[in-house]
Amino acid sequence: MKILLTNDDGYSFPGIQILYNTLSVNHDVVLAAPDRERSAVGHGITLNQPLRMYQITLDDGQKGYAITGTPTDCVKLSLFELFKTPPDLVISGINSGSNTGINLNYSGTVGAAREATFNGILSMAVSIQHGENLDFEGMAQFVNRLAVKLVDNGLPPGTFLNVNAPDIPFDKLQGVRITRQASNNLSSLFEKREDPKKNSYFWYGQVNEAIAEPDTDEDALIKNYISITPIQCDITDYKTMVELEELQLY
Repeated sequence: MKILLTNDDGYSFPGIQILYNTLSVNHDVVLAAPDRERSAVGHGITLNQPLRMYQITLDDGQKGYAITGTPTDCVKLSLFELFKTPPDLVISGINSGSNTGINLNYSGTVGAAREATFNGILSMAVSIQHGENLDFEGMAQFVNRLAVKLVDNGLPPGTFLNVNAPDIPFDKLQGVRITRQASNNLSSLFEKREDPKKNSYFWYGQVNEAIAEPDTDEDALIKNYISITPIQCDITDYKTMVELEELQLY
């Protein structure tokens, strides 16, 4: 299997390095990731400055690539420059911090997977919840098995998988749940501080505590399950299309 591996934490982050080491045992893996952390850039692309691609040496002596852009840039540029034929699968991760519910819209990890899907390539975004037990080894083994099943069985056009694990050792997991996207974990809090000159400034990132909704990605993590959510790229509201037509707005 030919796999493109990227992330939003940067090419040197342990999550992507461990996943590369696991996948490359049995698969042809190309690692092409940002040259530094690019978290929470969503589906952003670089338009007003050039992109540069630097060759790096991975643990097994093979070459990988560091790119001066966003995760979406990494997918787009890799498909243009590094592949004569498209890969069988694009994997974005393993990210440090879950990408669930509303927050997946801000995620660079998810943005990379979505970009691959735009290009007709099977893809998944993979994350582990922030905490004391980021079991990258366990998640890498799980993703290795999931990748084979995904390529063997496929997904509907325009759909990719958003995979999240709780911050516990994998031998403590309760199992896997197929989930929907939570709708009540919007982060809207800021921490207000004051600099030495008495001017206010703000740090974004305090998370509102969400009430678990049944069958959601957030609920699965709370109950120590891996969450797998199929995400559609087409965000058209077809029901409202019909209703608007009936209003005869012309």
